[in-house]
Amino acid sequence: MENKNRSPWAWVPTLYFTEGLPYVIVMSIAVVMYKRLGLNNTDIALYTSWLYLPWVIKPFWSPVVDMLRTKRWWIVAMQLVVGASMAGVALTLQTPDFVRWSLCFFWLMAFSSATHDIAADGFYMLALNEHEQALNVGIRNTFYRIATIMGQGLLIMGAGNLEVFTQNPRLAWSITMMVAAAALLLLCIYHRFILPRPEQEQTTDNGQQTTDNGQQTHSILDVMRDFFEIFADFFEKPQIVVALIFLLIYRLPEALLVKITPLFLLDSLEQGGMALSTSELGFVQGTIGVIGLITGGILGGIAVAHKGFQRWLWPMVLAMSVPNLLYVALAYYQPEHIVLGGLVMNKISIVATSYFIEQFGYGFGFTAYMLYMLYFSQGHSKTAHYAFCTGFMALSMMLPGMVAGWLQEMLGYYQFFVAVIALVPLTFIAASIINVDPQFGKKDATTE
Repeated sequence: MENKNRSPWAWVPTLYFTEGLPYVIVMSIAVVMYKRLGLNNTDIALYTSWLYLPWVIKPFWSPVVDMLRTKRWWIVAMQLVVGASMAGVALTLQTPDFVRWSLCFFWLMAFSSATHDIAADGFYMLALNEHEQALNVGIRNTFYRIATIMGQGLLIMGAGNLEVFTQNPRLAWSITMMVAAAALLLLCIYHRFILPRPEQEQTTDNGQQTTDNGQQTHSILDVMRDFFEIFADFFEKPQIVVALIFLLIYRLPEALLVKITPLFLLDSLEQGGMALSTSELGFVQGTIGVIGLITGGILGGIAVAHKGFQRWLWPMVLAMSVPNLLYVALAYYQPEHIVLGGLVMNKISIVATSYFIEQFGYGFGFTAYMLYMLYFSQGHSKTAHYAFCTGFMALSMMLPGMVAGWLQEMLGYYQFFVAVIALVPLTFIAASIINVDPQFGKKDATTE
């Protein structure tokens, strides 16, 4: 079989697994790793929140990926850099100044991963026709989620077991990151030979991309000029102020929680936490939590397809907000066990159940956020405008996360979670000001 005709099953699952794993390592595993290596919550939240920046500004260098070389070249090159940066983290953890140097490699990993996202999504559209794209969208999403489970679940659980075995957290996490690096580099080699070579994407000898009929594409200056025109058009869209308020505020409570929750679950009882081990956190966060998130997202999509966006907006707002009260209860009581109807639940069962409910509610409520981005992006240049929306989506997590650790250490866990609940009305305000076509999302409306 010629390379260009290779089955999507040979590369779509591995490509999107490779897209998901670095993101999880940068956004989630780094938080847990630094906690186990002794950093305080303020520094952890601040440093790791800065790592959102490449995804915030990703749309601004997407024209470069489009113009220079091919998507296939960018994919392989960025996977190589991501794998090398993971190895860099592993090696620097053994040095005295490990925080500074590991953060440098995390930054490199983040920028490379964000660039890989651009190339991978573009390659997906080039290598597959519309029918194949629709047919394989479930596959790509599934394997992206599998990467999440592997990262937040198995890698963290493995690191926890190594902590116990080696009695050396730095060595344990160094081995864990080296295993992840080896996996990424093997996937890089695999994709170097397996990825198809779409006829629509070729390069000349000097590396400039050409179209399928051999004509050279426009110059970089032309592309950048078009890009900034599209960028200006985005800020001239009707309701742009309302849209930005919604994109930046709707998830504010969650943006604070996402950095602090794993730290809360790991911290000792004396410090107000739940005193889970690293392995227990991996089980709760990477398996139970991810299952809840995926289930909530799937049901959210089904609900909107049945009754439309407007019908489910407020149930989604409630679903994303009310379960946060569970963290207030956990921080206040710090339960070792509870009895429900004669059934005794131990601490890990209580935490896992609470985390599942919260993540299910977030997955269900996040559907409204994603659909609003699709709705607001409709019209001319909808793909580029959607990319700008995703940049603001990342910014909405980055800015609150930077102060979350400081706020928690100033207030304590219980008061911090109370403060998060006090900010929930902002989510309701953000949802109340948007204006969406009542028919948007309904199956009969989208299939006409």
